[in-house]
Amino acid sequence: MNNSIDFSGRPFHFIGIGGIGMSALAYVLAKRQLPVSGSDLRTNQITRKLESLGAHIFSRQEARNLEFFRPQVSTNGILLNSQEQLSATKTILPQVICSTAINTNNLEYKAALELGCPILHRSDVLAALIADYYSIAVAGTHGKTTTTSIIGYMLLQAGLDPTILVGGEVNAWEGNARLGESKYLVAEADESDGSLVKHSPAIGVITNIELDHPDHYENLEEVVDTFQKFAQGCQILVGSIDCDTVRDCFDRPGQRLKPTISYSLHPETNADYTVTNIDYRADGTTALVWEKAKALGVLNLRLLSRHNLSNGLAAVAVGRSLGLEFGEIAKGIATFEGARRRFEFRGEAAGITFIDDYAHHPSEIRATLAAASLQARPGQRVVAIFQPHRYSRTLTFLDQFAGSFAHADLVVLTDIYSAGEADLGQISGEQLADEIAKQHPQVIYQPTLSSIRELLLSTLRPGDLALFLGAGNLNQAIPEVIATLREPATATS
Repeated sequence: MNNSIDFSGRPFHFIGIGGIGMSALAYVLAKRQLPVSGSDLRTNQITRKLESLGAHIFSRQEARNLEFFRPQVSTNGILLNSQEQLSATKTILPQVICSTAINTNNLEYKAALELGCPILHRSDVLAALIADYYSIAVAGTHGKTTTTSIIGYMLLQAGLDPTILVGGEVNAWEGNARLGESKYLVAEADESDGSLVKHSPAIGVITNIELDHPDHYENLEEVVDTFQKFAQGCQILVGSIDCDTVRDCFDRPGQRLKPTISYSLHPETNADYTVTNIDYRADGTTALVWEKAKALGVLNLRLLSRHNLSNGLAAVAVGRSLGLEFGEIAKGIATFEGARRRFEFRGEAAGITFIDDYAHHPSEIRATLAAASLQARPGQRVVAIFQPHRYSRTLTFLDQFAGSFAHADLVVLTDIYSAGEADLGQISGEQLADEIAKQHPQVIYQPTLSSIRELLLSTLRPGDLALFLGAGNLNQAIPEVIATLREPATATS
């Protein structure tokens, strides 16, 4: 267990509390009746929810925020001596939680250093929570949010009342976290900054391994090393051997990971859990699930395409390792509707369907567009609207991005969302558009969100499936486009 985290009542203060990972931790701590505060430059639904739980939210990141926790120098008019003040300070100063995104020049961060507050990474809090429960931690380059959500929902439906922390919002628990009363915790474990190695869950899941964060890793080998260290900390490891890299990790001399539960969509792999009789439809997916040589039954998912069937099969493997009957597992998974921003239906206007998806890596884009092609009706265009995320990722995977849009009828690109990275002038959204155009006949580049909105209003036509892709702020354009398209109908009604 991470002994540097104090869950006995010492306050927690989050710098950047509105982030999807930070807010999930803050929610669980606040629900556990621990003092929680935090700062964020923008208020949103997440910060308002935390406030409703009693968390104190500052709208600016500045040094004086931490004065909120400084001890009073007197009690009932009696001046505390220096030793008493020191003791009070040690008790009251908060544990300050940061993410990798917080710069050391941040005024609030610098004030925390000067005050002597314990300063911890968000992964330290997650690691301590994972150690505090019988935990299932889901890792992988792609599919972690959906897989975590399916497992959490499955346990919830089975009556196991889990605590859940996920990197996306799920309608079933109205957000990105819930506090359960049982010993079980299901958490999404992020590899982006290497902090994955801190986690030692009872059950670890690895969905796949690819290079996705070239800002942190030099090459795939470094990513593999991080996952190997995570795997070695798991009591039970569940892994997809449909991923070549995961399969290679299992078979490396001297690195064989055990105990191991494998899953695959291909029976010839002889994985512990496989499927046959697969039916990919526009309204979902069905398959017959096998546990070694035994047919367990039919799995029904409302989610589309093969990558989500793989995510569902990972949940089956976890559920069985926890002793659940397949009937319980299948019943729970069958009603799971997905996480927000994972092929999320956002509305319909003028006969155009609007979908929002977080896909920002070439593999994710290919998988999401393949799912869209399944849902598209005959003659319906799939229009992919993509905002590249980070200069480093766009430059590193330029060739792969160029070939990722085959299932789209029209590709619309905007400029790169920096996510805090400096623009070194090595790559731009327009350059990416030019590369995609070498392999795709219809590519349009528009540099800004406002120009994207104007283009869509003139380009989209009834029957289109408009799929917004990316991890940045592109999806902010969706409500405005829908509202504008609905205006004529409103005016004549």
